[in-house]
Amino acid sequence: MAAEIVPEMPTSDPKHAVRATRPAGRKMRSLLLDAASRLFRERGLSGASIADIAAAADAFPSQITYYFRTKEALFVEAACRDVLYVARAAEQAALNAHTPRDYTRALVETVTATDSVAFFAEALTLTRRRQDLAPLVERTIARLHSEGLRAYAGQIERHGWRSLRDPDATSRRFWAVAIGIMVEGYAMGRSSDELCAEMLRVLGEQATVATSDGARLRLVDERDAPASSQSDSEPSS
Repeated sequence: MAAEIVPEMPTSDPKHAVRATRPAGRKMRSLLLDAASRLFRERGLSGASIADIAAAADAFPSQITYYFRTKEALFVEAACRDVLYVARAAEQAALNAHTPRDYTRALVETVTATDSVAFFAEALTLTRRRQDLAPLVERTIARLHSEGLRAYAGQIERHGWRSLRDPDATSRRFWAVAIGIMVEGYAMGRSSDELCAEMLRVLGEQATVATSDGARLRLVDERDAPASSQSDSEPSS
């Protein structure tokens, strides 16, 4: 039986100009994720078709199924990548903070300036029905917590701050609050400024600036008042 000869794709087609090498595969995956992220955020899962995403990435629909299997898997991976990007951006924005309050504000302002966390929350909801996609979400959450802990612990050590909670719990609480507030806020049509203000309010103080005992201020109450001033206020016998 003669072997089937598969005709070569014309090299003049820009979609096939790059050879199927590993770097080219990584580049195509990245292009598909970029296009999917934009279209999913604009139109949602049902509003963005595989054909639309492929066209936006200058690719073929078969390349999406080759790299991601399903549109749902592409949605979840794009959302996970986006939330890790915004986490990295938030960490960079907070590097120059000199007080715990400035550090928290820099994180919150960066996170609430985009819809990346809301996009990730949609992926969390999707995995409730698609448990085969849950491992990627679990790894993403674990990475958010571990990198958040590393960044926060580094700032505490660098500046000598005193954390008001266990640093690991602080990192986990930050992302839990962020996801909850973003989901609620987008449902209510709140602006990014409103989301930022609400998140800052809920988080409150995360740490304090450590001071030496000699530098601490204390209030003077009646028990600390000089005895002479007390006697002056008493009636004479």
